[in-house]
Amino acid sequence: MTEDAPLSAPTNEDSLRGFLFALSAYLMWGFLPLFMKAVSHISPAEVIAHRVIWSLPIAGGVLLVIGRMGAVWAALRNPRMLAMGAATAALISVNWGIYVWAIGSGHALDAALGYYINPLFSVFLGWLLLGERLTRAQGAALALAAAAVALLTWEAGKVPVVALGLTVTWGLYAYLKKSLPIGANEGFFLEVLLLLVPAAGYALWLGATGAGHFAMGNPADTWLLLACGIITAVPLMVYANGAKGLRLSTIAMMQYIAPTMILLTAVFVFHEPLGRARMIAFPMIWAALALFSAATLRRGRAAQAVARKAV
Repeated sequence: MTEDAPLSAPTNEDSLRGFLFALSAYLMWGFLPLFMKAVSHISPAEVIAHRVIWSLPIAGGVLLVIGRMGAVWAALRNPRMLAMGAATAALISVNWGIYVWAIGSGHALDAALGYYINPLFSVFLGWLLLGERLTRAQGAALALAAAAVALLTWEAGKVPVVALGLTVTWGLYAYLKKSLPIGANEGFFLEVLLLLVPAAGYALWLGATGAGHFAMGNPADTWLLLACGIITAVPLMVYANGAKGLRLSTIAMMQYIAPTMILLTAVFVFHEPLGRARMIAFPMIWAALALFSAATLRRGRAAQAVARKAV
């Protein structure tokens, strides 16, 4: 996506620098469907392979500049961190695959729905796996979102696999990433490093069999595949730096920018039909997100009030 990134340690106040970084990242993710539509004639697997291959030098260069490469080498020597990195790498590659396929095959609206549901699914995971207590507003938000998914399932006669696939893979990715004791930039480099061998092997096989699009006679395809590294690594790293200067409540509000842009692009640029069920389901999801956001803001203000009294 949306593609989002795991949050770095938040601050108590918003900074203009943090806001501009995060806004830039969400805008880049919001415009990402336009790029993915341009590569829709290329198989999702090949696109993902090149996202991995060309993200690696960008992410590695950033780590060398900021002097954080040592953390990656330490992770590679730690079997537990290596296993967790492999799990997050597998999840993010599946998430990317679903997203690339969705945009290219005319399911951008389903992708937008999936990213709208993401924060609610994270709350559900916190309740299910971490024993976190839900407020009434959060419980109502989850129920409303579940009702929207049920409506879409009933209307279409099938489960909205794309939306739920994006939601589940990203939710589990974020959950595991939160437990990975390594910085956001270092974690991303570790993931693409672990994915490099299968990605490069697949790209070389495509080139050897003449089935690939990289350096195969069409310069436009080659440049588009090279750009996969930029459109993958840059937003993630920009976001990781922006999140450091924002409160969690601010990030919670800003994360709806990208799916809203995806929704508008799907309807007004790609001309995907909304349909009756979606015209009902999307407002239900928005109402659920409004309840969730209000609960998040109230909890944040209450925590700040307690902190001020303790000083």
